Amino acid sequence: MLAIWVGAAWATAVLLRHEIEEVFDSSLQETAQRLLPLAVLDIVSREDGDAASQRLAAIRSHEELFTYVVRNESGAVLLQSHAADLSAFPPYDGPGFRRTARHRLYSEEALQGTVVITVAQPVSNQTSVIREMQMVLGLPVLLVIPAAFGAIILAVRQGTRPLRRFREQLETRSEKDLAAVSAEDLPSEVAPLAETMNALLARLRSAFDAERSLAANTAHELRTPLAGAIAQAQRIRKETAEPQTAQRASDIEAALKRLTARSERLMQLARAEGGRLTLDADSDLRDAVSVVVHDMNRSGQQERIVLALPDTSVLSPIDPDTVGILCRNLIDNALQHGGKNSAVEVSLSASGELSVANGGPLVSPERLELLTRRFERNGSIGRGSGIGLSIVATIAERIGTRLDLSSPRPGHIDGFEARIKLSGSHR
Repeated sequence: MLAIWVGAAWATAVLLRHEIEEVFDSSLQETAQRLLPLAVLDIVSREDGDAASQRLAAIRSHEELFTYVVRNESGAVLLQSHAADLSAFPPYDGPGFRRTARHRLYSEEALQGTVVITVAQPVSNQTSVIREMQMVLGLPVLLVIPAAFGAIILAVRQGTRPLRRFREQLETRSEKDLAAVSAEDLPSEVAPLAETMNALLARLRSAFDAERSLAANTAHELRTPLAGAIAQAQRIRKETAEPQTAQRASDIEAALKRLTARSERLMQLARAEGGRLTLDADSDLRDAVSVVVHDMNRSGQQERIVLALPDTSVLSPIDPDTVGILCRNLIDNALQHGGKNSAVEVSLSASGELSVANGGPLVSPERLELLTRRFERNGSIGRGSGIGLSIVATIAERIGTRLDLSSPRPGHIDGFEARIKLSGSHR
């Protein structure tokens, strides 16, 4: 736009200069043609033989833009204006326009070339007028261009504000958030694109929901046949008198129990990825944590799990079942990978931070970064499913917090600690 305006202003200035020059030339010609008859009458009316040059006196002092001289066929000056400079008038060489270094001239003749008039105008005067006209034309353009640019920038910013909001929504989305993006107030040219993208997100969400539903339903449907298979293995082990058969039954029972635990983890993972993790009302985090710990204590781990809770309630909108999944996986991880004789310390702070720590061998920083990956175990000593910490990390990401792992545990030279800040409030 700037180039177009500059080009248009330059073209206008060129055309203006050409038109002004034509106006000045027309004025020169008009002046000469009007003065020549008057000069002829004046010269003819003089007394015979009186061909002396006559300079017209100025009536009042003024700046004379046009000067002229009237000469005969031999070049003798018969009449001239009061400010005429004879050195500015070259010898007559025919009617028409002529230009010198300082003047623009026009000559005309009468009485078969015996009387010649030449009118001159300073080139500087013509140039000054053209420059003033160009400045009058250019100054408004110089003022309008910045104002127009400012108006354009403001209009573009206002017009693209919905686009910026749309982009910010996309930038802040996590890879697990496939909800439709708000497309309010988008320009009509972009609105179809937003609708197409939301339709794509809906198809992706449906595909992922189908996968999660398949995993959850499969794990759920496996519970009953697995429980029946475990019961059959236990019955075989009790009824047989052969040690080898009893051992095989025990091995089958252990394998089936591991498969049952794996199916439960898959159900938890499916919920962590696609289920609702928060409620509309707050609940006390202490209740969910204490239920999990007491339930695990009844399984024979009462000597290893140590629970520390604050005296006041710790409120959070997180679903208690979700808190139970977090707590159970962290404690199970500590029991599986910690020292057999070391206690598992479970604590909930008044600010809503859940910590599970255990003694045992150190875990290198490189291994800590990999532990939240799915099916990642702590080297050859890992006996768990490999997705417990992955489930916790997935839930933490979806509720807007993070899972922090450290080894050694704070205040010790060994062990492992998992810490997660739950969005609770102390009251």
